[in-house]
Amino acid sequence: MSEFLAELIGTMILIIFGGGVVGGVVLKNTKAEGSGWVVITIAWGLAVTMGVYAVGSFTGAHINPAVTISFAVIGEFPWTKVPLYVSAQMIGAMIGAAVVFLNYLPHWRETKDQGAKLAVFATDPAVRSPFSNLVSEIIGTFVLIMGLLFIGANEFTEGLNPLIVGALIIAIGMSLGGATGYAINPARDLGPRIAHALLPIPGKGGSDWGYSWIPVVGPILGGIYGALFYRAMFMSDFSAGFWLMSVVMAVILIGAANAEIKKGKTLGNQVEEKIS
Repeated sequence: MSEFLAELIGTMILIIFGGGVVGGVVLKNTKAEGSGWVVITIAWGLAVTMGVYAVGSFTGAHINPAVTISFAVIGEFPWTKVPLYVSAQMIGAMIGAAVVFLNYLPHWRETKDQGAKLAVFATDPAVRSPFSNLVSEIIGTFVLIMGLLFIGANEFTEGLNPLIVGALIIAIGMSLGGATGYAINPARDLGPRIAHALLPIPGKGGSDWGYSWIPVVGPILGGIYGALFYRAMFMSDFSAGFWLMSVVMAVILIGAANAEIKKGKTLGNQVEEKIS
């Protein structure tokens, strides 16, 4: 199997299982309707596990542009292959989303909530606050890449690594995913979002392109910093890139915190005015 086809198939499997569980939970009149966040997080973890088992022996199963780019930044992956991998991941995600659409054909008509239909394909924040939503995606992907690197530094029984990686995804989803739906993967969000825009889904509404940059930029920034942070702290490689990204992260985190503090003060003043 070629590396392009392997990454395409691995990402397709990821989205079939991951998007599929969201469809089962949020679409009307499915057997799994309303089964909740725990079901979604466990299934996403298993989705990653299955994708890694499927193509890990061919490419290492990046199935995520943030992984590919982050590994390239620290010299663990050749930059010349990045476009090949990322394009395969995007195409695989779109195909996987199309399969999910076909699986739930009668349920799109039954579901009136446009937001629920979009949620099967793409993430959206629980509280829309772009700067803070960006921070959530940065943190989630930072933990993901750190986790992949320190998992890789340990020896496990042969064939066990994909299960450990899946457990990492479940932990991220349960611990950090409640803010934005934890895309932590640009292809996972952007590919299905494009599919949502193209597919003939009854009453689907818009694809929320105004938010779409956050689950792309956030995971890339968080992934790069996670990789550089790992190299600095675990391998004493304090590169110029590490210090530069540390400054960028500090600016983003402080800016987000200040923005939320200002919003809180404004809301507090409005409440006081109404009371008075």
